[in-house]
Amino acid sequence: MKTKLLARVAAAALTLTAYGTAHAAAPAAKPTPAEAIAFVTKAEADLAKANAYAAKASWVRATYITEDTQWLEAKAGAEQNELATRLAMQAARYNGVKLDPVNRRKLELLKRSLVLPAPNRPGAADRLATLASKLDSTYSTGKFTYQGKTLTLNDAENILASSRDPNETKAVWEGWRTISPPMRADYAELVSMANEGSRSLGYQDTGALWRSGYDMDPKAFAQETDRLWKQVEPFYKNLHCYVRGRLNDRYGSAVQPRTGAIRADLLGNMWAQEWGHIYDVVAPKTQASSYSLDHLLVSRGYDPIKMVKTGEGFYSSIGMPPLPQTFWERSQITRPRDREVVCHASAWDLDDRSDIRIKMCTQVTGEDFVTVHHELGHNYYQRAYQDQPFLFKGGANDGFHEAIGDFAALSVLTPTYLKQIGLLETVPGAEEDIPFLLKTAMDKIAFLPFGLLVDKWRWEVFSGEVKPENYNDAWWALVKQYQGLVPPSARPADAFDPGAKYHVPGNTPYMRYFLARIYQFQFHRAACQQAGVTGPLHRCSIYGDQKIGKKFNAMLEMGQSKPWPDALEAFTGQRQTDASAMTEYFKPLDAWLTEQNRGETCGW
Repeated sequence: MKTKLLARVAAAALTLTAYGTAHAAAPAAKPTPAEAIAFVTKAEADLAKANAYAAKASWVRATYITEDTQWLEAKAGAEQNELATRLAMQAARYNGVKLDPVNRRKLELLKRSLVLPAPNRPGAADRLATLASKLDSTYSTGKFTYQGKTLTLNDAENILASSRDPNETKAVWEGWRTISPPMRADYAELVSMANEGSRSLGYQDTGALWRSGYDMDPKAFAQETDRLWKQVEPFYKNLHCYVRGRLNDRYGSAVQPRTGAIRADLLGNMWAQEWGHIYDVVAPKTQASSYSLDHLLVSRGYDPIKMVKTGEGFYSSIGMPPLPQTFWERSQITRPRDREVVCHASAWDLDDRSDIRIKMCTQVTGEDFVTVHHELGHNYYQRAYQDQPFLFKGGANDGFHEAIGDFAALSVLTPTYLKQIGLLETVPGAEEDIPFLLKTAMDKIAFLPFGLLVDKWRWEVFSGEVKPENYNDAWWALVKQYQGLVPPSARPADAFDPGAKYHVPGNTPYMRYFLARIYQFQFHRAACQQAGVTGPLHRCSIYGDQKIGKKFNAMLEMGQSKPWPDALEAFTGQRQTDASAMTEYFKPLDAWLTEQNRGETCGW
């Protein structure tokens, strides 16, 4: 997943330094096309020159958290936000100017590119940047005490993944959420300031600003996400019903009732966004998987560096050039022992050319093996569009940026690929399809409602429909509506559970991850069709297919120079986001789940 920096660079590719005063005041006469082009040209030059400072300030703070580095990042962020807001407002001066498509698109990107626009008044940018940096660091340095030990999020996640004691999972789940109540007041202030900035740009609120970034009307985009959810909701409910039954079998009705919602701490993940860690609880009784990716990696002597090298090998096999030496010298691949860092996995582009890096606290697990491929997908996308003009250096939309590595991961997850790279000696037969698909669905399908609800909640917060005193109740209402989950016990009056998820205090829009889950299967189906693969989608690996890689890279090279339907069509032949590839991929599992759920009362 991407860090706040990438949200800033990809969604708001506007950065630091004081912009020249030549454009500070609107001329009395109507602007000319020549003046509009001159504005865009100078803006791009200044922004490109200044980007490295913002990037490096954020990198230093993320990999070395101190009061000083937080101050430096906040200062850089304030200058960045102030400049970006000013440019966005100035770009609106040229709305009525007749321009060529390239410069018109650049102006539109300038107007809608901000994630958190600062109010246009003295000191506002500084205050907003300070709040953003403080929220991010509060999360990243969060710890709590359990059984006399101080636990980080990594520690807590490991317990949730492995423990089958519902008392322990409840305690750890609740413990992590003690780090977020102090964030609520700062978050409410941040929301208020961002809304003020968004209104100055002509948007109803910051949620409307975010939704405007998809080459369609904000209201139409909200309807589009609802349409996509309806395509996949029946499958999610089928999976939910099956998993709930197996949890009831394991823990009994006193812990997990046979009907209704699922207790959130029992699903092996801090936010119940992916359920793969409890596969042992839900595994089919008559169909077993003959391997564990975790065990394969350990038994073959993989370490974090070898995992990243293997990820690079996948992209090299489809024709992408190797990573630069600076990647290996400058990336944070494992957690340092001597300082506080942001462990949330992320990919970085620090100079808009070749200084690409990942930041992870990598562990030798199947989950991190897939995450490596995901993060490298960002890096290869960044390098593919490096020759675009500055304002086109970004994904076709933010969902594309998340989908690239996930598309690769669909090949990486297959036993076909694991045999290709020597992790498996033989590819299991069709008798293991259901276990494989169930494992995959526990992550891919289980994620969908969470991917949707995070921004659904923020849209309601930004619009004012949800007030600060109701933040937590509104969060859990959406969790129950979409995920069918409830907390393990009543939440305290001061709880701020949304803040216990990085992307909320990190101010990273989240709908991109929901879209990415859809796009990756759409890309995968198109690639497999183009490769002439006639077998099931879940066994298709494009490893080594340079013809597919060349066509895929051609889409990546477009960056955000064209509306996203153009980029989608360039590779898939389709212009509309379509979840049918996902349902096709999992069709055998859906039929199996339906049979397993006979006699159950599904839904909640």
